[in-house]
Amino acid sequence: MSDERGVIVVLAAVVERDGRLLVTRRVGRTHLSGYWEFPGGKCEPDETPEACLERELLEELGVAARIGDEILTTEHAYPDRTVRLHFRRVEVDGEPRPLLGQEIRWASRDDLEHLHFPEADRELIAMLKTSGVDLPKT
Repeated sequence: MSDERGVIVVLAAVVERDGRLLVTRRVGRTHLSGYWEFPGGKCEPDETPEACLERELLEELGVAARIGDEILTTEHAYPDRTVRLHFRRVEVDGEPRPLLGQEIRWASRDDLEHLHFPEADRELIAMLKTSGVDLPKT
């Protein structure tokens, strides 16, 4: 979904389990392929943020999700598009599986700064590293 200015609305899940955060690596021939990210995706027209994130996590990782509070909203202009990212606290049921062939891993907060993330994720990574944002246990 895009807003009235053509900004692409994206929802991303911040899932923590045993002190590690769930991250996935974007697959080939996609925008920012090869970068690590918090799982999620673009909202469809008339889709609520919660429904978007539930759908994306089921399609990409085969897990049911309970969508929690928003941690951060940020907007970033790439050369070819502008995205508005909504990072939400999420609890998942079961073990995530890479249904699209993507790489997945559970990374410590310290690991995040050593992984190659898109610029739009930098503010969240800094928050997670320095402020110790508390996330629900899954």
